Amino acid sequence: MTVNFGLIGPGSIADRKLAPAIKETAGAKLWSVTSRSLERASNFAERHEASSPEPAFTDYEEMLEQPDLDAVLVATPDKLHARHGIKAAKAGKHVLVEKPMVSDSASGEELIKECESHGVKLGVAYHLRWHHGHRKLVWKIQDGVLGKTHHARVQWSFQAKDDSNWRAHEDVGRWWGLAGVGTHGLDLIRWAMTPICGEVTRVDSTIANEHWGSPHDETAMVNLKFESGATAELTTSVLFESQPEFKVYGSDGAAVCRDTLGPHGGGSVKLLGDELNYCQENPYEGEIKDFVESIESDRQPEVPGREGLRNVEVLEQALPEG
Repeated sequence: MTVNFGLIGPGSIADRKLAPAIKETAGAKLWSVTSRSLERASNFAERHEASSPEPAFTDYEEMLEQPDLDAVLVATPDKLHARHGIKAAKAGKHVLVEKPMVSDSASGEELIKECESHGVKLGVAYHLRWHHGHRKLVWKIQDGVLGKTHHARVQWSFQAKDDSNWRAHEDVGRWWGLAGVGTHGLDLIRWAMTPICGEVTRVDSTIANEHWGSPHDETAMVNLKFESGATAELTTSVLFESQPEFKVYGSDGAAVCRDTLGPHGGGSVKLLGDELNYCQENPYEGEIKDFVESIESDRQPEVPGREGLRNVEVLEQALPEG
């Protein structure tokens, strides 16, 4: 079986990571592309060897009418995710959506409902779950290697040159640093902790946006509390560079991941002070492979719509609209 993917939103991450990952994944094929610019869609389709006899579109609904199209990878700006995912579901196409899944929980519920009612898969593209060091570490944490898990911490920041990024504005974005990288950090925290610590029961945050006056977060510090009493903190910023870190603390010691948060699948993972060896592979290929296998095996993707929605609900509590 080959899953033919349509892609909407052929931006930088789609060009550098998503389309190449589809090409390198057995059982997956880039079929067609939709962009506001036909020239851009055509160039993208040619560059990444899209297989459809008609591979480039400006009309998304026309792309969805292709009978040999099986799934859509939604890589448009955040506030468009729900609209594009719902249209794909209604056309009977499986939906793999970039993070965060949606920009509000109400549209997330609608997306989940439409995918369920039309019998299609809904997955969320949190590629850091397929970093082999993260996978090995999370399995060990959930097996109790740190004893009782008490706390986790993610810090991930980058320095934006100005506020021209679409995430800094209201038109098609809702969060800035929290959507750019923070949602990944939140997913890592929830992936490691919710199976052993229960659900998030409290969310507190400090948000700063005075530097550029963006309506969205320029720096965000988000604190979480879980049912077990365990806690977590997430810090993101677009104002300064810092070493990306993911740490988990338990009664018997700590785990520390440095420079693992990114597209490369590398970095250092230490568990109880010792280096944790792992095989470095492309995490984007892992997320595509999992989604293809979910279709072939008729199972849920590893990050299903409900988990994507829970992530959004926490982000809404951290930085409500208005």
